[in-house]
Amino acid sequence: MLAIEELTARRGDHWLFTDLHFSVGAGEALLLRGPNGTGKTTLLRILAGLTQPESGRVRWQGTSRQEALRGLAAYAGHQPGLSGDLTVGQNLQFYARLDGWQEDWSALIDALALGRCRDLEVRLLSAGQKRRAALVRVLASRQPVWLLDEPFTNIDADGRSLVETRIGDHLAAGGLAVIAVHGELAPSRGLVRSLALGGS
Repeated sequence: MLAIEELTARRGDHWLFTDLHFSVGAGEALLLRGPNGTGKTTLLRILAGLTQPESGRVRWQGTSRQEALRGLAAYAGHQPGLSGDLTVGQNLQFYARLDGWQEDWSALIDALALGRCRDLEVRLLSAGQKRRAALVRVLASRQPVWLLDEPFTNIDADGRSLVETRIGDHLAAGGLAVIAVHGELAPSRGLVRSLALGGS
């Protein structure tokens, strides 16, 4: 169980959200909704342990965590989290060894239209290709929490279907996800709830 208590964050002089409370259980996906600038990305970064809130607590299994979900979550944000000097394949091989992936992730690369990029250095990819490569890293992860920031950006219908299926599989296996979205998400399995930020 992930629980957020009295979480407050701001950007400059602008308060993004104050005293935010929510919880997400095993088998659940929480969709973050709201216009750009309402704090969806900031909230994901706080959960990932990459940004500090002004106040509040992140609890995991009832225990307050100073570094939020660092070490428990796989995060795909606007920055890909991949080494620009390594190829797509080399980056994913690194994460496979680090996270102990047991499956062949080549099908994910092909399904997300990255097959021809496998042997290219990440710095040569377009922004959309980098985001899709980062998404492969999360979709092959065995971390209990997935944090996804607009995962359908630059992905075609077949790729979207694959992402939704993988999210459903993750939820069915007892994982949970927090996902910033514009539009709908229909994973194959699991409970989906929404949280509106910015009064949306």
